[in-house]
Formats: sequence, structure tokens, C-alpha cells
Amino acid sequence: MRKKFRILSGIALIILYSCGQQGAKVSQGELKKLMDGGEFSKTEQKIDSIMQAGRVDPLMAEKLDSLKDMMHRIKLDFSLTEEEVKTGLGRIFPDLDDSLMAHWEQKGKLEMRVIDGQKRYFGNAVPNLFRLDPAAARQRDAVEGTKVDSLDLFCLQHTAKIIKASNGSFGPVLPKDMILTYTVTVKPDAVPDGKMIRCWMPFPREGNVRQQNVKLLSSEPDSAVVAPAGYLQRTVFLTRPAVKDQPAVFQIRFSVRTSGQYFGLGPEAVKPYDTNSELYRENTAERPPQIVFTTEIKRLAARIVGNETNPLLKVEKIYRWINDSIPWGSALEYCTMSCIPAYVLKNRHGDCGMHTLLFMTMARSQGIPVKWQSGWMLHPGNINLHDWSEVYYEGVGWVPLDQSFKLQKSDDPAVRDFYMHGIDSYRLIITDDYGRELYPPKKFRRSEPYDFQRGELEWEGGNLYFDRWSWHMDVERVGEK
Repeated sequence: MRKKFRILSGIALIILYSCGQQGAKVSQGELKKLMDGGEFSKTEQKIDSIMQAGRVDPLMAEKLDSLKDMMHRIKLDFSLTEEEVKTGLGRIFPDLDDSLMAHWEQKGKLEMRVIDGQKRYFGNAVPNLFRLDPAAARQRDAVEGTKVDSLDLFCLQHTAKIIKASNGSFGPVLPKDMILTYTVTVKPDAVPDGKMIRCWMPFPREGNVRQQNVKLLSSEPDSAVVAPAGYLQRTVFLTRPAVKDQPAVFQIRFSVRTSGQYFGLGPEAVKPYDTNSELYRENTAERPPQIVFTTEIKRLAARIVGNETNPLLKVEKIYRWINDSIPWGSALEYCTMSCIPAYVLKNRHGDCGMHTLLFMTMARSQGIPVKWQSGWMLHPGNINLHDWSEVYYEGVGWVPLDQSFKLQKSDDPAVRDFYMHGIDSYRLIITDDYGRELYPPKKFRRSEPYDFQRGELEWEGGNLYFDRWSWHMDVERVGEK
């Protein structure tokens, strides 16, 4: 596996030298305390002093650079000032005052942290407020009117068609043929002129019945290296030199057929697990730092499951609890969170991947084999990154489950519960696990150490984080009006 993005792992003691004289010792705990307390400038000054004094071995230099990089990533996430947030909310709350802002902050509805003495708010704090606070959402609707989610309506109709087309079978149905063009654009002068840029782009996994006819049609540059099918995070690798004052563009065009799948399972269809099998052991195991069976997780999952012993009914109970208890909200970059399920339980919200990791951890803690899956959602008018999972049932096999698509608003139980036992036709599968090796291996730390959907870039000087490049997906639906 590539280098993990663990900022202070293994730093026992850092010796600070100043003006050629040995100075005070700075411990791991002191640096972490400074950063956690929001004193980023002081932390950076101490790191710069150490580096400028020399006598730092390469491993220590990498750890110090990682710490500075982490602070840079956090500051990008918390990009809004207090005035910008108040301006964004002013149209909905004309009488907004500091006490209401403080209330939202204390309740975790308006995500904020103090950096260098100033309040800084998450870049999506304003839209998240209306997702996380029912009273705020009612006030918004009173001002703007209630809006109907077009994706919800589309999925209601589409999933009903999948159920009908499945007709009791578990095979793929309602295939969609698509030609996808994915483009990554590196900003001008992000890399010095003439230096080679290495780019890993997302490419469809093969071997899943829901994803067939995968073919790379073209690439720019044309020297594409496609990762072998066995790689759990599938890539196309491209390189090109940077040119002064010009963006560096990487592009791939590929075709794929995606299908929906529905498992109309009852508890009687599920057999007892072979707990000695490799599949069971691997997919019920902890996997730090994300899948960890903490006391909180175990107690909560056990309380939700109760005395239930049937795996299908256990899964349904966990799914319904998360559905009812954890609203969807835009997320910080995953690399800035030490343990995502713990973050979700503390803050009571999360995006698709955060919902998925929480579900996986809770289900595995109760002896349910479950694995990660992610890529893109390609629904008409709603193209985006997306994460979900697959649950293994003995006697049935792997069954897709999308925690963040939630229970649908339908009087038909099969349609309402669809995403507990099925998946729609508009999913591009790029990964079958999180945090796995890229092909060829990446030299520097990743921008996203767990998921892989946007891509990864680097040059001989280090990683290129998301603020140095942009991405875009174009979708051509073959034969679909």
C-alpha cells in the first residue's frame, strides 16, 4: 500500500534548532495541540524553524511537510469568513443575530472552527444548515417556496421499473449504454515548465454483472496505461510535461454498459454464514483507521440490532437507524478526518461515503460481511461522485446497498426499501474497496487517501492537491432520449 496520510504517526520527538543553537524540544503532543487548537501560523513557524536549521532526516522532513499540507487542506475546507456566512443567510434570515449563529455553531449545524484566532466556516456551511436544521429549512421554504428534488422523483420511477423488470430474478436489468469523457485540467504553472506531470484517472472496474462492455476509446495524451482488471481502484495512467503559462489537459473517452439490479429478498432466503471462510473473515474485520469497532460503535449497533439473528433483518435495522438519525450533508475532505464513522456519530451528519463507512462499521461489528464500492452516479441531470456498498448473504451472494439514497417516499414497500436490496442503472463502478494501491504506485501522498473518483496527480516536487486542478465528466447516453 502507498504511504498513508497520517500526519504525526511515528513522530516521537522533534528537536528544534534556532540560529545554529540547539533550542527547546518540541514534542509530537505539542505540535498536535497547537494544530488542534487552531494555531496554524505558530505550528508552521515551528516547522519552518526546524527545516531551516537543517539536521532533519528525509523521513522526518516528510512528516513535517505532511503536517503543513494537512493545515493547507483544512484551510481550504474552512474557506468562508463569518461575514460571508452572514451574507449568505441574510436573505432567509433578515434579523439574523450573533446568538442564533452561536446556537447553530454549538449544535454542529453550522460547521466552524477557529484558525489563528478567526472563525472560519466550512465552504458548504450555508446549504448544510438547511439540510441539518429542520427549523432553518422551514424558514427557507417560507421565503423561497418548497422545492421538489428532481433526483428523488426520477429514482422513484426508475427503481419501480427495475423491480418490475427483475420479475423475481437477481440478474442485471434495464441496461444503459454510455460514452463517457473525463477531463482533468491542471492550472497553468502549477508545475514548472518542462517537468513531467503524472496523472491517474478513474476507469471502470470489470467483473461485475452490472458493468459490462468496458472499452477505452481514446486518450490525450495517447500513451494511456490501463490498470489490470484485478486492481480494486481502477485507473488510466497518463503523463505529459508542463508548459509555461498553459494548462495541462488530460482526457480519456470510454464506453460502458451499466445495469440496475434488485434482490427481492426475504429472511428465509438467507443461510447461516460460514464464519471460517476467507470471504467472511476479510469482510467482517476491522480496518483502521476507518473501520474500528469502538465501544460506542459496538454498543450502538448491538442496541439497534437487539435480539435479531437473521443477517437480512440486522442489515435492515441498521439501515433504518442511519436513515432516520443521520441526515445527508456535504462533507469535509476525507483526508482531514482521522476516523470518518467517529466523526459522523459526533456531528450527526455525513455525505454518501461517510454514511457508507458508518454502515459498514456497524454491520461488520455485528458479523455481517460488507464491502465498499464507489465511482460516479450518472443519473440524467445529476452527475456526481458517489459511494455505496455491497452486503454478502450466504446462499445469495453480494447485494448492493446504498445507505445515502435512503428510504424512498413510496407506499409500495419494495420501492420504499429499494436501496437496501438493490441499485439503479446509473452507477459507474470505479472501486471495489477503499484505500488501495494505484497502478503504477503513486510516489507521494494522495489528495484522497481512501476514495478514488476524481483522480490523483503528482510531479517530482510532490503531490498536486485538488486546488491545483479541476475535473469534469461528460456523458453521452447511447440510444436514450
